[in-house]
Amino acid sequence: MRRCVIVAGAEIERYDLVRRYLKPDDFYICCDCGLRHREGLGILPDLIVGDFDSHENPNLDVETIVLPCEKDDTDTVFAIKTAVARGFEEFLLVGVIGGRLDHTLGNVSVLYMLDSMGKRALAVDDHAEMRVVSSETARIGDQFAYFSLLNLTGTAEGISITGAKYPLNDGTITCDYQYGISNEVLPGMTAEVRVKRGRLLLYQVRKQ
Repeated sequence: MRRCVIVAGAEIERYDLVRRYLKPDDFYICCDCGLRHREGLGILPDLIVGDFDSHENPNLDVETIVLPCEKDDTDTVFAIKTAVARGFEEFLLVGVIGGRLDHTLGNVSVLYMLDSMGKRALAVDDHAEMRVVSSETARIGDQFAYFSLLNLTGTAEGISITGAKYPLNDGTITCDYQYGISNEVLPGMTAEVRVKRGRLLLYQVRKQ
């Protein structure tokens, strides 16, 4: 099935980098002011959702869901739920990191929500990419300068890291002691991260 790309409204400066992640058959959902990224990304939305409090409704010949301004879900969360209901299994999130910290943290939680549903999801910005590591092994190539493992919920146990400058065997990371920041893939190697119990946020910084 096609991958669903959620385009939200956070700043994107390096469109050239973000465009590298896009595929010809992606299904695009633009969320409100995510519409401002259409030209930079070179895309035409397949679906538009939003309350249009930060971007006017362009009234394109595209399916559009107009939301109320007062609601529980953000436009981005509503878009995710809509895509899940339509059967999408894989997600790419762009324009979700940066600007207001509250929106950024809320969008990071979307990665956890999708992981709990058994969906695959990746968030990318001008500098890095993020995903959740839980039941499947995560592999990190040496095209990334640094990677960090952050625990944002509960306790993650049985953590192993191989192929990296700072290896780990059967480690534990809690929310109040984040010691998994700024690791490095060994030259010519592929680092691997495994988590037996719990979940971690994997943040990978690209080489410049």
